[in-house]
Amino acid sequence: MSFIVAILVFGMIILIHEFGHFIVAKKCGIGVLEFSIGMGPRLFSFNGGETRYSIKILPFGGSCMMLGEDEDASDPRAFNNKPVWSRIAVIAAGPVFNFILAFFLALVIIHSAGHDSPRLIGVIDGLPAQEAGLEAGDLITRINRERIVVYRDITMYMMTHPSDPVDIQYRRTLPDGSTQTRTARLVPKYSEEYHSYMLGIQASAYREPVTGVMDTIKYSAYEVVYWIKTAVRGILMMFQGQVGADDIAGPVRMVSIIDETVEENRQYGMEMVVLNLVNLCVLLSANLGVMNLLPIPALDGGRLVFLFVEALRGKPVDKEKEGMVHMAGMVVLMCLMVFVLFNDIASLFFR
Repeated sequence: MSFIVAILVFGMIILIHEFGHFIVAKKCGIGVLEFSIGMGPRLFSFNGGETRYSIKILPFGGSCMMLGEDEDASDPRAFNNKPVWSRIAVIAAGPVFNFILAFFLALVIIHSAGHDSPRLIGVIDGLPAQEAGLEAGDLITRINRERIVVYRDITMYMMTHPSDPVDIQYRRTLPDGSTQTRTARLVPKYSEEYHSYMLGIQASAYREPVTGVMDTIKYSAYEVVYWIKTAVRGILMMFQGQVGADDIAGPVRMVSIIDETVEENRQYGMEMVVLNLVNLCVLLSANLGVMNLLPIPALDGGRLVFLFVEALRGKPVDKEKEGMVHMAGMVVLMCLMVFVLFNDIASLFFR
C-alpha cells in the first residue's frame, strides 16, 4: 500500500514538473514529440496529435521530448529555432511548476493545520533565554538579522550555527495591549542532558490557526520559501562536510519514509494521514524544483546556464560541445543515482 502511495506521490510531482515544460513549450509553438512519466521501456502509450503520451516501467523520473531539443532541425517549430528567451521559459517552467504545486499544497496545510508560530510558551531555567529576560508570550522576529516567520526558522538556524552567539529580536505584548520590540544577545550553552547547544526557548508543539485569506496565502508562500531555503542549506552543508552520505535519502528510502508517515499517523485518522502526506509532497516538490535548478549539466539548471550564456553572447554555444558536456553530466548523475540507490538499500538492511 505504501509503495502505491509512494508511486502516486512521486508520479504527481514528476507529472507537474514535466507538464510545466510541456504547456510552456506548446504556448511557445514548439513541437513536443513525447510526454512521458517514468523511465525505461513503455508500459502504455498513445498518440494525441503530434505527441506520444507514455507511462514507463520505472516509476521515477519523466521526460518532455521536444523537436530539435538536442539536435539541429530546420522545422520552424523546433526548440532550437525559437528565440532564446522562449527556450529559457520552457526549461525553467519545470522547476517553477514544482514551486507552484508546493504552494497550492501548502494552502491545504496552512488552512487545515495553521503554522508553527515562533511565539514562546516558556523558557528553560538556567539557560540563556531566561537569563536575558525572555518569557512566555514573546514573539521571536529576528535572529542575527535573519527574519523569523515560523519556529522552524529558529531550529534550522541553530542547526547550522549550533554554538554561535545570536542577537535575538523579539516582540512583547504589554499589559495595556501595546507591543514593544526588544533585543537580547544569547550565547548558547551546552546541555549534558540533551547533548547539544541550547538557547533555552520553548514553543508550542501545536500549530497556531491562521485567520484570513491573506494570512493563509502569506504563510503558504513562506512554507515554500522555507523548504527552498532548507534545500539550499542542505546542499551547502553537504559541500562543507556537515551532511554525510547516510543523510541523503533516495527513492527507496523515501518509500520507507512514506510508509512510516502512514503508519505513525493512521491511529489519528485518515485526515491526519493525508495532511502529513501533503506536507511531505510540499517538501519533495520544492526540493525537486531546487535540485533541477542546480547548474549541473543534464539538469534544467545546466541547460539554463548555456541558454543564459547564449543570451549574453548573442549566439548559441556550439551544439556538439554542449552535447558532450550534458552527456558527461548525465553519466555523473547516473553514477550518483546508483550510489544513492545502493546507500538506500544498505541503510534499510543495516540500520
